[in-house]
Amino acid sequence: MRRGSGLGPLLFVIVMEALSGEFGVALPWELLCADDLAVMAETEEELIERLREWKEDVESGGMRVSVNGTRVVMGGERRMVWQRAAGWPCGVCGEGVGGGSLRCAGCRRWVHGGCGGVGGGMSRVAGSFVCGGCLGPVTSAVRTGVDVGASAGLELVDGFCCLGDVLSVDGDADAAVEAGVGIGWDKFRQLVPLLTNKDVSLIMRGGLYGGCVRSSMLHGSGTWPVGKENVVALQRAGMRMVGWMCGVKLKDRLPGRELREGLGVDDMALVLRRNRLRWCGHVLRRDDEDWVRGCMEHEVGGSGPRGRPKKTWKEVVREDCQARKLNREDAMDRCKWREMVKEAR
Repeated sequence: MRRGSGLGPLLFVIVMEALSGEFGVALPWELLCADDLAVMAETEEELIERLREWKEDVESGGMRVSVNGTRVVMGGERRMVWQRAAGWPCGVCGEGVGGGSLRCAGCRRWVHGGCGGVGGGMSRVAGSFVCGGCLGPVTSAVRTGVDVGASAGLELVDGFCCLGDVLSVDGDADAAVEAGVGIGWDKFRQLVPLLTNKDVSLIMRGGLYGGCVRSSMLHGSGTWPVGKENVVALQRAGMRMVGWMCGVKLKDRLPGRELREGLGVDDMALVLRRNRLRWCGHVLRRDDEDWVRGCMEHEVGGSGPRGRPKKTWKEVVREDCQARKLNREDAMDRCKWREMVKEAR
């Protein structure tokens, strides 16, 4: 088969469907989209076992798993322990240090008294203590990867980009919003000759902005658990673009609503709200046994960090529905829900 042939994607999908049907597990623990695979597990050992199984079975079918392009995101209580230790890790064991620790005179890193072999009073050796890392080679205390065997080490990260959207281990939308603003500005600069052309009407510029720039900036925003600071960041970026298109500067002191009305575009907060409600209705219309519906209803257990927990997507959507007097029964009628979402202000 020639390279670039139209049969290539079809044959690839057929092979992947056949392979995944033999050893794959139920959704959403494994998500397969074209040649991208996401594997989820509750423990590190279970994750490594699934990755090994996928790697062996896919290679038995004549394909290869790209280890260099694979990343591992880990959350939960174990990640919080590593985060606490990463601030002041012991130079020998890597755990967080506290009382009963000494600072090495060579590498200037803190080390537990027990790890350094110092017993009793430590004040007598406080100025001349040298850890084992300076006396001999040691492994880095901060963990940066996950070993899956067969000389294949996977990088441990706090987030990654999947299908144009950034997923963060913290569960917030900060990384996604930051990436979306950058993508929006990139698209805007590519279209500056048209968006700032005075021969093009403001309505046409606004339509081009909404269809090419704003849609790229808000890609996947229907699933973002945005906070007030995220909405403000998107509004600021959007108003800077609107002012640029209208040829208005800050010193002109013109209201943003007037500029948006001239272009025929809505406020960024309103567009975000509509995207969330549209996606919520799409999920609510699915069957109760559907795994996407199950993910929305799933309650995550375990303990979280100190302080007020972050607002989840369900809470944000619940506030949207309560403010506009929407309920789940309305979502069952697609046309009715669509009209109610469009009229939401």
